[in-house]
Amino acid sequence: MTDTFDAIVIGSGISGGWAAKELTERGLKVLMIERGRAIEHQADYANELKAPWEMPFRGYGDQDLLDREYAVQQKGTNFDEYTMDHFVNDADHPYQTSSDKPFQWRRGYQLGGRSLTWGRQCQRWSDYDFSANARDGHGTDWPIRYADIAPWYDHVERYIGVNGSHEGLPQLPDGEFQPPMPLSAGEKALASRIAAAYPDRRLIPGRSANLTVAKEDEGRAQCQYRYLCARGCSYGAYFSTQSSTLPAARKTGRLTLQTDMIVERIEHDPKTGRAVAVHCIDARTRARHRYAARIFFLNASSFNSVGVLLRSSSEGFPQGLANRSGVLGRFIMDHATAVAGIATAPGLEDRTYFGNRPSNFVIPRFRNLDTADPRFVRGYSYQGVGIRANWPRGVHLPGVGPSLRRELASPGEWRIFMVAFAECLPRADNRVTLSKATDAWGMPQLDIRLHQGENERALLSDAASEARAMLGLLGGSILASVAEPDLAGSAVHEMGGARMGHDPATSVLNAHNQAHDVPNLFVTDGAMMASSACQNPSLTYMALTARAAAYAVEQMQAGRL
Repeated sequence: MTDTFDAIVIGSGISGGWAAKELTERGLKVLMIERGRAIEHQADYANELKAPWEMPFRGYGDQDLLDREYAVQQKGTNFDEYTMDHFVNDADHPYQTSSDKPFQWRRGYQLGGRSLTWGRQCQRWSDYDFSANARDGHGTDWPIRYADIAPWYDHVERYIGVNGSHEGLPQLPDGEFQPPMPLSAGEKALASRIAAAYPDRRLIPGRSANLTVAKEDEGRAQCQYRYLCARGCSYGAYFSTQSSTLPAARKTGRLTLQTDMIVERIEHDPKTGRAVAVHCIDARTRARHRYAARIFFLNASSFNSVGVLLRSSSEGFPQGLANRSGVLGRFIMDHATAVAGIATAPGLEDRTYFGNRPSNFVIPRFRNLDTADPRFVRGYSYQGVGIRANWPRGVHLPGVGPSLRRELASPGEWRIFMVAFAECLPRADNRVTLSKATDAWGMPQLDIRLHQGENERALLSDAASEARAMLGLLGGSILASVAEPDLAGSAVHEMGGARMGHDPATSVLNAHNQAHDVPNLFVTDGAMMASSACQNPSLTYMALTARAAAYAVEQMQAGRL
């Protein structure tokens, strides 16, 4: 294999796959490096079609093994015995955190990364989000606004396939949507009551990267409503690197893929001021490799990308590559989440639904849009689901034998679940650093410290109160309502650490995701984020990646890179 390429993409997840697709389609010879094992679409989804009785622990997993080797990963929503191969073994991949700022780091080290296990919600950001830092003084101003990214949102949505409804909401801009997945009867009941009681609020179908119309030219079928997404989908009905961007990049004939290859550092040439190569360790043989290129896209996932830059220190960059500002690793964020409300929905016992919809409903942000709330800055949104209890409820019911079987033969009561996603403010003391402890390959482990502050707690307190009020409109019982934030990392929306900004003295990246200090280095995963908003961030990662790739190629062709 040649050791020199036009571009190197580090990471194969949601943003890395997009970088490889866009760069190869624009004519570049690209090497994509993935630290985990290869997983090929369809062929390697080992547990996708298995029934519970085919699994040693009926899908739940060996709890002793999980506690010993998956202490963090098992707490995630999409983790079970079927999907555990798509998550890291915590014992093999340790990191450091603290009791006062504990962080739960959910990871997937394989080809496709967490694109195999993500929640698929694709929500655009608006200028309420891109201007928030400048407006209230928390964080550094974004160097872009909605108009800069809007056509790239279009580009990404059309390609990956996002279903959703057009609502005309300024805080949640509409996009290029396939037909939405319908709301359930319980959700429709709540939506109508909210609309009547709150003119400023709306319950809408979630906007998810699950196809409601097949993309036959790409070999992707429409969703089968199985809700087995995290096992891998042979239909290609949800967006993943395997089903979408990787086949496109391979089709060009200009992609080289290396799996089981851990990037140790990026080499910088002080004479030219450019990055020149990546140094890697083969995860299986421990052999070392060096690959050179003209441009570099760092997409290893937010905190791993920060780790690569911190490990790439040199005489010219003693605090880490592209870190003359000193902010590398700081201002990390994760959405503050809590189960704001669970309630019963009586009067719908004659209604049910078919299949398992792999998406949520959303109640978009309604706080601090055009009227300031004195109790807190920024806002929150809700994601939720209205479903009927099914046969697993029998675990908690009394009785055995025929009477219990008869009870479980019909659906149970309707319940509405609402989870609040509150914006996390960027704070300098929330940060990623290198630990003195090392991993199995002799590299420093990451030390992650992130806590939710008073503003996040105030947001979640209000979200819980408002959730109870809205759910109360159904006339049922409020079963639970929590205002205390989940542990940081629970949203799996970690971001920041190499933020974008106007000023090289206070940010790592410019308006095109280009490092201020190293012009041929681009960071387009979550590390780039200057704020968190309260929407899911993955669509923004993909759109900014495509935009940065177009800019990088344009600069190369002009002889500036």
